[in-house]
Amino acid sequence: MDQEPILDVAHLAHIELLTPKLEESARFFVDVMGMIESGREGDTVYLRGWDDYEHHSLQLTASSLPGVGHYALRTVSPQALQRRVEALEKTGLGLGWREKNVGHGPAYCFTDPDGHKMEIYYETEWYQPPEDQRPALKNQASRLPNRGIALRRLDHINILAADVRPTRVFLQEALGGRLTEQIIFDDGSEKASWITFTNKTYDVAISEDWSGAKGRLHHITYAVDSREDILRAADLCLEQGVFMETGPHKHAIQQTFFLYVYEPGGNRFEIASPGARLVLAPDWKPIIWSEAERKKGQAWGLPTIPSFHTHGTPPVE
Repeated sequence: MDQEPILDVAHLAHIELLTPKLEESARFFVDVMGMIESGREGDTVYLRGWDDYEHHSLQLTASSLPGVGHYALRTVSPQALQRRVEALEKTGLGLGWREKNVGHGPAYCFTDPDGHKMEIYYETEWYQPPEDQRPALKNQASRLPNRGIALRRLDHINILAADVRPTRVFLQEALGGRLTEQIIFDDGSEKASWITFTNKTYDVAISEDWSGAKGRLHHITYAVDSREDILRAADLCLEQGVFMETGPHKHAIQQTFFLYVYEPGGNRFEIASPGARLVLAPDWKPIIWSEAERKKGQAWGLPTIPSFHTHGTPPVE
């Protein structure tokens, strides 16, 4: 008999990105990406897409090296939070509660099996736009900014793991993530997996770290409304001297229309449309991609660029 699904996690809530160039990274996300600064505290800047409902979805923190500081999940209720904490404590990966947080209530901190720091919480601060950001339509979080690329919302995070399977199983069994697609090579090795907590096809992607290092980041992704927005983003990045790694193009896996760039701190950043697709089927069967299929490259035949398999943060020797 199939196990009853765990539906305690509402969504991917925010990501802390580490950067050795805090002010340059902040200007990149505000001026070029069109994000909204919602606060500062010490060496940290808090940002959000114009339709992210929480206080922030991106936290930039000054650091000697780029990478991911932590990423956070919000639960559907206080009771759901307590259930997940009880499950997480049984894994031995719990780090305990942090009571004081900017933009949300108490958070339970933990790591995944690969060492990425995570947190989970329920209580949150809804963004209250000042008068000059108040939307004409009251059912969106804030006004569409007339600036830069105008990222709408946080979409997903792609982490690197020395061994994909333990982290994938942890996200499924401890947190209720559902597997939608994965890459399995001919030798049976799990090269990548895509996990969702919502009706999106993925919130967290896990890719094998070619270096064997642990706790690293491949990229984070924000969504815009249309493919035309991606093409316009490429023109804006060209004008602003932003390094574009690959795209615009379409992925075969998950079918995202994409543009990958590097932000000033060295982290890879993806602009996507429409972001993750919707999967409404409660009994969705994971799509398995073979080694031969992945060697065909992206959806329309674009080869996967070599740096996609060699660049991650923090850098390794």
